[in-house]
Amino acid sequence: MPQTPNLQLLVQRLDALSPLDADDKAAIAALPHTLKTVRAHEYIVREGARAENSCLLRSGFATRHKIVADGGRQIVSVHMMGDMVNLQNSLLKTADHSVQALTDAEVALIPGTAIVALAATRPAVAIAMWLDTLVDGAIFREWIANVGRRDARARTAHVLCEFALRQEKAGLATRNQYDLPMTQEQLGDALGLTSVHVNRTLKALEAARLIARDKRTVTISDWDALRKVGDFDPSYLFLELANETDIARATEASYAQH
Repeated sequence: MPQTPNLQLLVQRLDALSPLDADDKAAIAALPHTLKTVRAHEYIVREGARAENSCLLRSGFATRHKIVADGGRQIVSVHMMGDMVNLQNSLLKTADHSVQALTDAEVALIPGTAIVALAATRPAVAIAMWLDTLVDGAIFREWIANVGRRDARARTAHVLCEFALRQEKAGLATRNQYDLPMTQEQLGDALGLTSVHVNRTLKALEAARLIARDKRTVTISDWDALRKVGDFDPSYLFLELANETDIARATEASYAQH
């Protein structure tokens, strides 16, 4: 099948989760897909809609969110370049939440049927995709704990630390300085706070000399202190998962059975 560089970010992401050989990488790069440019606030998929594609975020930022009966929005995750935003839609054909562009973005829409067919024929790819959804689950659990049990100051510090490490890992920024692509209202929807409370909390973190802000640019002035305030342990991000020997063994075992 013809290959393009359009899915190279997906190849890199899956290979970082679990080692892939050259044939696996070529098969991922050859997946059928459609490139689409989406504008800020445009929906990629809406809750309740038929979800025939999974979405690779090639540039920009996107959120996943739920809307409750009174119209309130809860942002449950933020995604950035290289993320496979809704891999579960390759099997769950109806979207149980909405995916919306946070900024202007480019996405590659990959048919769920093609993803399932690839996973069925290439066990190493299937394991990497499985791990991708498991890491998503780990991040969801941390966000639930963050909103449910930490105070406003800790919640905000925790998310600022997470964004720092994830943008660093994606090659978008450094750990100590990055652009935060969210308004205070959007941060509030992610943290379960009003925009007024978010503004007050960010000012308190600045006053404590933990961060500095210039428009949307966040500079972390004291990483260790901010991490302590946010009760931030990055282990749930599984940033070095491919280095775990048990994952490599599982991949080798899957090959031996086919």
